[in-house]
Amino acid sequence: MRSPVIAITPQLVAEAARDEMWADDRASRLLGIKVVEIGPGTATLTMTVRDDMLNGHDLCHGGLIATLADSAFAYACNSYNEVTVAAGFDINLVASARLGDVLAARGTELSKAGRTGVYDIEVTNQKGERVAAFRGRSYTMKGKPVVDGLPMGRMVPRTDTA
Repeated sequence: MRSPVIAITPQLVAEAARDEMWADDRASRLLGIKVVEIGPGTATLTMTVRDDMLNGHDLCHGGLIATLADSAFAYACNSYNEVTVAAGFDINLVASARLGDVLAARGTELSKAGRTGVYDIEVTNQKGERVAAFRGRSYTMKGKPVVDGLPMGRMVPRTDTA
C-alpha cells in the first residue's frame, strides 16, 4: 500500500512557517494578537484594544499599534520558510485607536530581491478606517529555514500532474 503524496505548495509552506513561529511568539500572544490569514508574502493579524493598552489619554499606546504591525510584517516576510528579521521600519500613526477597537494589520510584500525585502502593513480599525501605515525592511538569513524539512524561498506552483 502506497502512502498518499502530499503536494507541498507555497500556501502550505506559509502555514507551516506561521505555526512554527506562533509556537514561540510570546509577545504576540501576550497582547492577544491573532494570525487570521497567511499566504506567500502576506499576513493579516488582529488585536483588540484592551484597558491595559491605553495611555494617559485613554488611547491605544502607539507602541502597541507598532507591535501589531511589526508582527504582521514578521509573519509575511517569514512565509517563504526562510528566517527573516527586521532591518528597520517606519510607522505613521494617522488616527487614534480606542478601548474595544479591533485592529487589523494587513502585510503585503512590496519587493523581495536577494536577501532584502520591503513590506507594507496597513493597520485599520473595525470600521475599515486607517489607523497606521507601516513600512518594514527585511533581511533574510542565508540557509536558515523556519521549519526544517520544507522547501525554502519562493516556490513556483507546479502545473503538471505527472
